[in-house]
Amino acid sequence: GPALSSGVLGWTSATGAPQIEIALGHDIALLASALGPPPKAAIDQAHAQGVQVAALIGRVEQAVRDVQQGVDLIIAQGYEAGGHTGEVATMVLVPDVVDAVAPVPVLAAGGIGSGRQMAAAMALGAQGVWTGSIWLTVIENEAGPVVTEKLLAATSTDTVRSRALTGKPARQLRTGWTDAWEAPDSPGPLPMPLQFLLNSYANRKMGRHAPRELVGMPVGQIVSRMNSVRTSKQVVFEMVEEYIDVTQRLAADLD
Repeated sequence: GPALSSGVLGWTSATGAPQIEIALGHDIALLASALGPPPKAAIDQAHAQGVQVAALIGRVEQAVRDVQQGVDLIIAQGYEAGGHTGEVATMVLVPDVVDAVAPVPVLAAGGIGSGRQMAAAMALGAQGVWTGSIWLTVIENEAGPVVTEKLLAATSTDTVRSRALTGKPARQLRTGWTDAWEAPDSPGPLPMPLQFLLNSYANRKMGRHAPRELVGMPVGQIVSRMNSVRTSKQVVFEMVEEYIDVTQRLAADLD
């Protein structure tokens, strides 16, 4: 199911700080933060250990703020993305952010799952891409058979940006659950993190029993291209090979 935990993940200072400590206790190269600027103390601690810090943003002003806070890398995540996302599309957001924070490197996220899309992101000025949804249907993923089947069958119009899961707008598969929360007679979602706490029991039940009409998953509009189960290795190799083919073809067209 979309979430089996009864906690609030890292969405508060009380739950986020211990996660940072655990992460920095391992041999990591990058610490990524979303849903607001990384705390300055966390950035300083990461830098003291030689760890770079990235921030996911959905608006230009958020990127500028995070760079001023000291982050090393901006992940510009467009409207198409899965999970918590803003209202500006990747095609518009990425070049605006690249120009606003240069020379800080920018990765493009949202609607990217192929070499063609990676090439487009690089053409917009991104130094690379940050992918998420495309990994939900790899063999190594543990989404479960019902969720995997729904992801493989979904089109780009089968997602909805809803506050039903966490209290903040998050793109996910449209289900009977999201429809009920968005209905006119719904009491309306609570603010984060209360909505997630409210849903925790139901989420555990859905995760355990996987009712097809209710179970969902945060996923982006790229779900329309997630049509087969592959290994992670296949996804990487196919993306890189297509990127090389596309960029070589574009270069040849200019000769």
